[in-house]
Amino acid sequence: MNYLRGDLRDQLAYVGQDVVRTGLVIGSGGNLSARLPDGDSCWVTAGGTWLDRLDRPSFVRVRISDGSVRTEPPTYSDDPLRSGGPALDAGPARPSRTAGQTRQDGAALPDGTTLPAQRAPSAVPSVAGGASASVGVPAAARVAVTRRSVPPHVQGEAGPSSVETAAGPSASATLPTSEVALHLATYRARPDVNAIVHLHPQTVLLLDALGEQIRLVTTDHGFYLRRIARVPFRLPGTSELAELAADATRDGTNCLVLSRHGCSVLADSVELAHKRAANLEEAARLTYRALAAGRLADLPELPAEFLARLDAGATSV
Repeated sequence: MNYLRGDLRDQLAYVGQDVVRTGLVIGSGGNLSARLPDGDSCWVTAGGTWLDRLDRPSFVRVRISDGSVRTEPPTYSDDPLRSGGPALDAGPARPSRTAGQTRQDGAALPDGTTLPAQRAPSAVPSVAGGASASVGVPAAARVAVTRRSVPPHVQGEAGPSSVETAAGPSASATLPTSEVALHLATYRARPDVNAIVHLHPQTVLLLDALGEQIRLVTTDHGFYLRRIARVPFRLPGTSELAELAADATRDGTNCLVLSRHGCSVLADSVELAHKRAANLEEAARLTYRALAAGRLADLPELPAEFLARLDAGATSV
């Protein structure tokens, strides 16, 4: 296995760097999440973060069932793939690395990408009765909140517009992305999904604006994407968009185009979600090239025998 392993936040940070480096999006064009081993919480990017500048403090832990922000450290075992103390997310247990395999913070990854050195996480507020912070729940007394670019159209939504704690007037907390509802609704609808990559890829959105469907041109497109569903435009960050997107995935669809907004790509691992996002944009680019050449109508479907093999559960291309 040559994909980045260990802490889920490191994996998501790698996705963020790669999608910007390869031109899928500009730096702030999307948000990322991964479900934790407990099944009912996830790491999600904080509001206002840049995808190519993510590190562990760039993520917020949110409970999937009720949307509350969790501020206590997860009670999982140490990450066996990192040395020098306990991990704060502890992904699924894996065999320890052999000598020479430990990745140092700031070191180059196999493809040449260098993740930023980890900075020490800032102190998080403790909360009476189980350190957590409820998102979007009215309260008589609120504490100071670090707000990171919550769009005006989200302010009135029942969602992550505020963080409530019982830690006193000097406490502060980081908000998740304003599109956290999209991630949570999908995790609730799809228990098999462990990672969601939501991006604003340029060619995907251009084709949507032109009213053109993305074609699956190569066997890789067929294998990783299989089918692409389109969700009609709703305001970003709203519960309406989140529920429409979640409903569109209930039949097993893993790739959505959110009209005039972006894509939502799902998988059982961060690595597979990353591959699907890359293949979705590549399929869009090839579709656009055929359109620009005036040959889109001549672009055939993938061979029926190959699609039948996929439907039968083929696991390789």
